Amino acid sequence: MRALVVINPVSGPARYRRRDAGDLSRAVLGRYGLDADIVVTTARGHARLITEEARSSGVDLVVAWGGDGTINEVAGALAFSDVPMAIVPAGSGNGLARDLGLPLDAARALEVAATGGRRRIDAGRLDESLFFNVAGLGLDAEIAQRLASPGVRRGLPGYVQATFAALPGYRARAYAIDADGHARLERRAVFIAVANSRQYGNGAQIAPAARLDDGKLDLVVVDEQPTWRMLAQLPAFFRGTLAPGPGLHMAQVTGALIHADGPIEFHVDGEPGSTAGPLRVGTRPAALRVVVP
Repeated sequence: MRALVVINPVSGPARYRRRDAGDLSRAVLGRYGLDADIVVTTARGHARLITEEARSSGVDLVVAWGGDGTINEVAGALAFSDVPMAIVPAGSGNGLARDLGLPLDAARALEVAATGGRRRIDAGRLDESLFFNVAGLGLDAEIAQRLASPGVRRGLPGYVQATFAALPGYRARAYAIDADGHARLERRAVFIAVANSRQYGNGAQIAPAARLDDGKLDLVVVDEQPTWRMLAQLPAFFRGTLAPGPGLHMAQVTGALIHADGPIEFHVDGEPGSTAGPLRVGTRPAALRVVVP
């Protein structure tokens, strides 16, 4: 059986970059009868391109070694096919991998890639962009833009640093949301998250009720409010106990249309984007086969 391992060389610990990652992948997958081709990505979009080529050539498995951005590219190329994607989590948050219950150790994750079961999960869509973990706009998009900058600190400390850098100068914006089965919601919001899985990563659960295979997306709207009130929600954010209440709206949807006055900046799985608006939100049930423990 043929496997492709797509490695992002700027993700994860230095001890597993480039040659070490390739050698480990060949050794572990080879023990289980998988002949692995190793490709190290060189630019944004490269993971998607090589995965599309491998899918066309009849590869049996694609392993995404990297963070949510790399996973998004590989998953986007495999969506709506029968070729499964495995994950070696090597990003700053590893939100999707954590929600799937995957080990964070590379060798153990490769063993799961070779021996694990198959599960179908949903995809979300913002305009023409697919996402598999969490998408967002407003402050959420501003933070993603900062984290995408070269040389920025990664991981939970980097996320906290980017949040506190963006928060003081950020101004809430007026949005109108038309979601299926719900009355129009008009709010001045700091940010809006659209979640396919529960968490951004590092245990930060923006949508504790989200499920990867329920055919729905969880819409989370954080209203304009004093900074201290948002900070007071941090313990619940990391405990996975966020719930609707004053200044926090949650709803499960299969589609929505988000209006704003002017262009809308957003991110999909941490990758920044923008649209002239309105922003169309939708779900694609059972879009992707993933390998799970």
